[in-house]
Amino acid sequence: MAEQHKVVIVGGGFGGLTAAQTLKGADVDVTLIDRRNFHLFQPLLYQVATGGLSPANIAAPLRSVLRKQRNCRVVLDEVTGFDISGRAVICRDERIPFDSLIIAAGATNNYFGKAEWEKHAPGLKTVEEATEIRRRILSAFEEAERHPDGPNRERYTTFVVVGGGATGVEMAGAISELAHHTLRKDFRNLDTAKSRILLVEGSNRILEAFPEKLSRKGEKALQRMGVEVWTSSKARDIQADHVMIERDGKQLRVETATVVWGAGVRASPLGKMIADATGATVDRGGRVVVQPDLTIPGHPNIYIVGDMAAAVSDGRPVPGVATGAIEEGKFAAKAIVKRLAGKPDVGAFRYWDKGSMATIGRNAAVAQVGWLKLTGFIAWLAWLFVHITYLISFSNRVMVLFQWFWNYVTRNRSARLITGTDADPRRV
Repeated sequence: MAEQHKVVIVGGGFGGLTAAQTLKGADVDVTLIDRRNFHLFQPLLYQVATGGLSPANIAAPLRSVLRKQRNCRVVLDEVTGFDISGRAVICRDERIPFDSLIIAAGATNNYFGKAEWEKHAPGLKTVEEATEIRRRILSAFEEAERHPDGPNRERYTTFVVVGGGATGVEMAGAISELAHHTLRKDFRNLDTAKSRILLVEGSNRILEAFPEKLSRKGEKALQRMGVEVWTSSKARDIQADHVMIERDGKQLRVETATVVWGAGVRASPLGKMIADATGATVDRGGRVVVQPDLTIPGHPNIYIVGDMAAAVSDGRPVPGVATGAIEEGKFAAKAIVKRLAGKPDVGAFRYWDKGSMATIGRNAAVAQVGWLKLTGFIAWLAWLFVHITYLISFSNRVMVLFQWFWNYVTRNRSARLITGTDADPRRV
């Protein structure tokens, strides 16, 4: 009896998990490798960072998600290399053979050559980063409570968000709601509503992925919430107690104890690793340039999906969003099944753009779905529905829906915990 075709999937994010689930029932042996034992819904990490949700609300254990899939096993390990000629993935603890390989290891924060900024300006890619940002934000308010009015207090109540994409906009709006509503009555000596929230964007408008009309409405909504929006401005230096920003040809120093990075991402280092092993090329963002069927040139059994893939659909780059990764993961899995069935021509991947959404705050969001452009309360409801739908497990959906309802009614964010390896609130 011939051995089953071995499919190895690297990464349990949207692309990798979708690929594994799509192979349910197929006559293949699936191995899913990830460094973490859970699938994380990254689009809602900013709510963990501002105390609206707990990490468990937006994460689901991979073994639990896949427990009924008899042809799939989960391996908790870290990939350290690829043996292409020997058809094996080399992990820290074992060597895993494959016949087909799907790599979906996602992306990390991109500091554009300024790696030293990371310790002062964490991004939003992991649970640890989100809880660290939460620690810094809440600790800054605690420290401000201890200082009289003046420069020191102002530094602790000034929050700078670098990057005006969806992540930066959502983060700035959430900090504003936290300061102006949730925490306003919690302190005796501090009026948190006097906090300064600054959103810094290098281009001439925020939310560049959206039509200009929507980005302008998004900017006005942020300004109504008390957020200062600095467009055509760039962070030139980030230190523990200040940020240097270039604006209108001038270098401006902003005293702050809390900076959040949302200015860009870079593909996982596994992208360069697989490119070096196969002779593939990577783009400036570290993404692997793939063929129309998402495979690496010369290697029809190796697929790259999600944030790691520089994929093109109908002449346009596939955006690095969850829906793109999900569609790519599904396509790669189906392509493997077709090829095993003797159908080598699987066609080209075509991305169905379901639109773009970004929430700004309570009852405020922007959304584009095809020709339809939405703003305000309707867009906010659409954003809520879509994000609930894409949460991986039913229990997550129930918990998040209940938490959102409670937050909406009470304006309370119950996960306001100062945690971490350095839990001293004075260390910001």
